[in-house]
Amino acid sequence: MARHRPTDRSAPVTAARPSSISARNVDTGDWPVQAADAIERVVQGVRDKTTGPAISAARWLVAGLFLLLSGTMAAILLAVALVRALDAYLPSSVFGAQHVWAAHGLVGLFPFVGGLLLLRKRSRPDDT
Repeated sequence: MARHRPTDRSAPVTAARPSSISARNVDTGDWPVQAADAIERVVQGVRDKTTGPAISAARWLVAGLFLLLSGTMAAILLAVALVRALDAYLPSSVFGAQHVWAAHGLVGLFPFVGGLLLLRKRSRPDDT
């Protein structure tokens, strides 16, 4: 059977498409459950795309701050221990009776040289 086509092209076509689900196949008994499941799927998808990465970023931030503070504390304690050890074991015949200055100078020499090396590797901004 051929479909009837309107001859007037200016009139909009209002024929509805046939549904793939007929009224007999629709189960109306559990539509609240289906609606709740659909809402839950949407909310879970939004949560996975927003809250999940935010929680992950917050964990990385906390771990990074913890490592930064722990590393700084360890470096300071190591410097203090090195100064005390050098002060105890430097010979007084070479550096004098009060030779804490020499221990401070030797311990401070390493970050000083490291800073000079980093200054040499820096990039200069382009002159525009």
